[in-house]
Amino acid sequence: MTELDELQDRWEAAVEAELPSAIGLRHRVHADPRASGDEEDTARIVVEALGIDDGIRVAKTGRAVLLPGTRPGPAVALRTELDALPVTERTGVPWASETPLMHACGHDVHMAALVATVRAAAVVGVPRPLVALLQPREETSPSGALDIVESGVLTEYGVESVIGAHVQPRLAAGVVSAVPGPVNASTDEFDVVVRGQGGHAGYPHLLRDPILALSQIVVSLQQLASRRVDPVFGAVCSVGRIEAGTTANVVPNEARLSGSLRLMRAEDRDLALEGLAEVVHGTAKAHGCRAELEISPCEPVLHNDAGLTQRAHRRLVRTGAGVDTDFRSFGADDFAHYCGMTRGLMMFVGLGDTAGVPSLHDELFLPPDAAIGQVASALIAGYLAAVEG
Repeated sequence: MTELDELQDRWEAAVEAELPSAIGLRHRVHADPRASGDEEDTARIVVEALGIDDGIRVAKTGRAVLLPGTRPGPAVALRTELDALPVTERTGVPWASETPLMHACGHDVHMAALVATVRAAAVVGVPRPLVALLQPREETSPSGALDIVESGVLTEYGVESVIGAHVQPRLAAGVVSAVPGPVNASTDEFDVVVRGQGGHAGYPHLLRDPILALSQIVVSLQQLASRRVDPVFGAVCSVGRIEAGTTANVVPNEARLSGSLRLMRAEDRDLALEGLAEVVHGTAKAHGCRAELEISPCEPVLHNDAGLTQRAHRRLVRTGAGVDTDFRSFGADDFAHYCGMTRGLMMFVGLGDTAGVPSLHDELFLPPDAAIGQVASALIAGYLAAVEG
């Protein structure tokens, strides 16, 4: 057994002792969620639970808290998200949110797991400095991760690796994915306004119908994935909002939609965005209308460092976890910005049927408290993988 193997075992045991208080923390932040950009109170609660010091403010409402290591060397950051989603909860648990906000993405679990991990690290002692990164604004733009990267705080702390772990109901309980390379898609959001000539619904030959044009745009956008991008790597173009008209017998002057474009390869991004513009403007013109297109770049592709992934895989196996080496998701995470400036590793912790629903961001999504310990184990594996390499 190596020195780091022994540390892993002692650290895991110390986390077990922290779990009762971590569960209480999870319930507390779950019952009192905060929107993206308004996480000040949540950050304060988590910092107090860490019990180290107040840390430094990052990205306006976040914090970075340093736990010194026992030896000199590059620091390792463990990241958690702070923000909730604008979802009205229907889980019915006593500690459910009673506001129009909900931790429907597992961030409450991630916060509790980070606290348990760092508190246990302070007990057993860790060789490299550990930075608890409490990041705001993961769910919306502007990105909290990008703000942290651009602030220089990671360089100031000497961070060489950033580790994250996210609950995932699409993986079986007891399984953690550790996959090298791209694991989350890039995402660009877009808004389209189609302007035509409205009027009486009974005289369509006198009109230039923006709803018809917009409907065809929605259908035609699907060929971005099927015909513009190599299907081995894939793409997703989804329209999430359509808005037009006020009544059944009046064709409006304009129609609007909003959507997102997601890709797994950076080299496909410009080509797909060019195709998006061609479809929007060309389809509108073909219907006698004109279109306005606004594209908002969001997150890059999230690339896991191959060396970190390989070493974390071995550490996860030591805990008894099943390790998935294939899982990738067209979800996006601003954790990708950390991977662009240093080594990054994002793991996904399986929930399986214990989550109750098949999807993140659902009003019934409620990971079990046991997920806190599983996420903590993944963070420990990631930290040790960084120290080994």
